[in-house]
Amino acid sequence: MKLRMKMILGFIGLCMPAVFFAQEGFVPLKYGDMDQWVTREISESGIIGGHTKHLYEVGPTATLTGNEAYQNMGGSPWGNSNVMAKVVGIVKTNTSVYPEERNDGFCARLETHIESVKVLGLVNITVLASGSMFLGDMKEPITGTKDGEKALNSGIPFSKRPKAVRYDYKVKMSGDKDRIRLTGFSRKEKIEGQDCAIMTCFLQKRWEDEEGNIKARRVGTVVIKYSKTEDWTDKATYEIEYGDISGKPFYDEELMGLGAGGYYARNSKGKSCRIQEEGWANADETPTHLLLQFTSSLGGAFVGSPGNTFWVDNVGLVY
Repeated sequence: MKLRMKMILGFIGLCMPAVFFAQEGFVPLKYGDMDQWVTREISESGIIGGHTKHLYEVGPTATLTGNEAYQNMGGSPWGNSNVMAKVVGIVKTNTSVYPEERNDGFCARLETHIESVKVLGLVNITVLASGSMFLGDMKEPITGTKDGEKALNSGIPFSKRPKAVRYDYKVKMSGDKDRIRLTGFSRKEKIEGQDCAIMTCFLQKRWEDEEGNIKARRVGTVVIKYSKTEDWTDKATYEIEYGDISGKPFYDEELMGLGAGGYYARNSKGKSCRIQEEGWANADETPTHLLLQFTSSLGGAFVGSPGNTFWVDNVGLVY
């Protein structure tokens, strides 16, 4: 078996190695080839121009017209940061994930940019929006910038034990040495440290307690940061580490620690709850959920560097 170790250095320590499995089986995730997209035609409110905007979702090829909340179509497991918002009665969209032609099909392009909506006397919001694509779904419409993470339903039911995550990627960095924070209601703030694109994959064993809280133990982990501009790399393959990795040389508490990312999911009653990771699972334990996310910026909601771009294609798992 041929191995190639590719250590990617971000601005906070080391990430996991890229490993190429020559003889192992690759299983693509549904719609993971990024060749099919749903195009949504949304009419923004007249008070902000009344323009028709397009939102793109990974799913069966279709065009939807009308300001309707989106639900994943065709069994697609993919959600993203393209959303329709309705704030004080004003319909506004944000598009930060796009289909882009590649070879004989398409890939996904994730961008970090600044989005604003200004209506004299009613609303004045300017936010930084990063492009994010993840396994799960998004609840619409978004009604404000506060607690926007709660709209995400992160992760899908999953009970296998893959060896690695594999995909094609390309990265373009903004060139800024620091990031910014723009939350919509506060001044622009400088955040020290270069921005990075990031891939996060957590395997979790989840359960729900009597109060409806979602609890979990971490079964498997791989997190990769990209901190420099790179042209296309095909079949980049990153090994999933099982069990407690807190003592491993590549461990990064901020990105890989229990509770990292502050992910939310909906419980059996449909309520959004923060996933509470309570410990590391045994290395041989079977997961119940797979959480996989690609993001064009690092640092959480409203933090990043405009211009960061992350292209992703042909996503799947190696067994």
